[in-house]
Amino acid sequence: MAQMKNPRRVGELEAMAKGRMIKTSPQKLNLVAQLIRGKKVQRALDELTFSRKRVAHEVKHVLESAIANAENNHDLDIDSLIVDQAFVGKNLVMKRWHARARGRMGRIKKPFSEITIVVREVEEVA
Repeated sequence: MAQMKNPRRVGELEAMAKGRMIKTSPQKLNLVAQLIRGKKVQRALDELTFSRKRVAHEVKHVLESAIANAENNHDLDIDSLIVDQAFVGKNLVMKRWHARARGRMGRIKKPFSEITIVVREVEEVA
């Protein structure tokens, strides 16, 4: 017997992409996610291309994946897409130790985070 088809996690006019294990803190990643929320996808791609933040390149990769999902999997028009949601979550935190004076150690946390981008097709008002 075949398995039942999974229901869609997003609406009919929406597509989603996730980026996991991004080597930055969620707070820094959220600063880049704020740049693109609510903007048209072409404008958001331009913002990420010329951003000086290191993590903007990886966010751009996830946004391009969401656009490709919208076009290929859901037959949405690329020119009328906007970034509906861009939210950030925590992921793994690697704990490392740094030698300090008198045989002690200092804790170093190396956080990872993840980003979810949802693009939505909007109808142009004539």
